Amino acid sequence: MNLVEGAKLADSHCHLDDAQFDADREQILDRARSAGIQYILAIGTGNGPPDLEAALRVAERHADVYATVGVHPNDAPKATEDTFVHLRDLLGHEKVRTLGEIGLDYHWGVPKDVQEPVFRRQLEMAAEAKMPVVIHTRDAWEDTLAILRREWAPNGLPCVMHCFTGDAAQARECIELGFHLAFGGVTTFPKSAAIREAARITPLDKLLLETDAPYLAPVPYRGKRNEPAYVAHTARVIAELRGIAVEELAAATTGNFERLFGIQSLH
Repeated sequence: MNLVEGAKLADSHCHLDDAQFDADREQILDRARSAGIQYILAIGTGNGPPDLEAALRVAERHADVYATVGVHPNDAPKATEDTFVHLRDLLGHEKVRTLGEIGLDYHWGVPKDVQEPVFRRQLEMAAEAKMPVVIHTRDAWEDTLAILRREWAPNGLPCVMHCFTGDAAQARECIELGFHLAFGGVTTFPKSAAIREAARITPLDKLLLETDAPYLAPVPYRGKRNEPAYVAHTARVIAELRGIAVEELAAATTGNFERLFGIQSLH
């Protein structure tokens, strides 16, 4: 189902450990490869501490799958000192390429004063390890950006704003800070004009593609289980917005993925 023969894509954010994939995880990976997906970054937040190795269990079995480790903001109440000790150890694993997804999420009612220290602690750990971070923010844009502007941007290390659903002005804020923006299936939704404009104006060298699978499937699969192969549909929409060939977008975003996460091409 490769939308453009020969295009090589990367899914920069996928929850491969999710239980929705338990019955057919290997087939999903096979479909991704058939669709031209060269790399997948599996997100290791899982169900939260004490298990920090949710993504690693998949990545260790597949050469084209890499992993993150981290404590999601909604799991901040579960974090203990042992969590951070284990997290620091895992940052040295050869398949772990970034710390995430971390950030702030005010949607589900986890207290702000619980989330913020866990977020800041992980930013400090990533800076010490000289690793990129993958940021989750929901209903917390101003606080998230304030912390990143003050405590992350000055170190010059990469930052990925995962599942970017902001507008052009918010995109410009991130671009000014040197951050990467990752666009997923929401970009293809009919009412997502502001997100599409953000994707259009993001410099090509700061752009990533993602699925956030099994969530947020793009059109024409909206409402169904998402999977890495579907990143190709988001790529097509963004390429059309920018007036470039899908092959050009694929080459640029996959190159960004390789540079950002320190990966040598498998092909």
